[in-house]
Amino acid sequence: MRIGELAERAGTTTRTLRYYESRGLLTARRTENGYRTYDEEDLRALRQIRTLQDFGFELEETRPFVECLQAGHPAGDACPASIAVYRRKLAELDVLIEQLRTVRAQVGAQLLRAEAELPGGPEPLCELARPEDTEERGRGR
Repeated sequence: MRIGELAERAGTTTRTLRYYESRGLLTARRTENGYRTYDEEDLRALRQIRTLQDFGFELEETRPFVECLQAGHPAGDACPASIAVYRRKLAELDVLIEQLRTVRAQVGAQLLRAEAELPGGPEPLCELARPEDTEERGRGR
């Protein structure tokens, strides 16, 4: 298939494909008249790259997975280099999760402090929920 068809099937642009080619992640074959051609294996590699990027992997981190696919491993992640990238990414995610937990606890503490300082407690969420409105309705107003 030609570059436009591959881009369409992979949900990307021809510019992106040329960039991947310049980075060595994709290898185009050329027809006699110089057009780039690709096959289903290239499409699988692109889908692998895009999936990993959706998960937060940097482009260079996808290289071991592409190489694993090219080596004949169907999922592209059953190679030592791919597994090492998975382990590094999980370690990064664990650090980020812990940082988010810390920030969440700090924001929660700030919220509790701020609410405690409000005269009369926290504001109601809507006008209909105010107690004085309920009393007025009860008196026929």
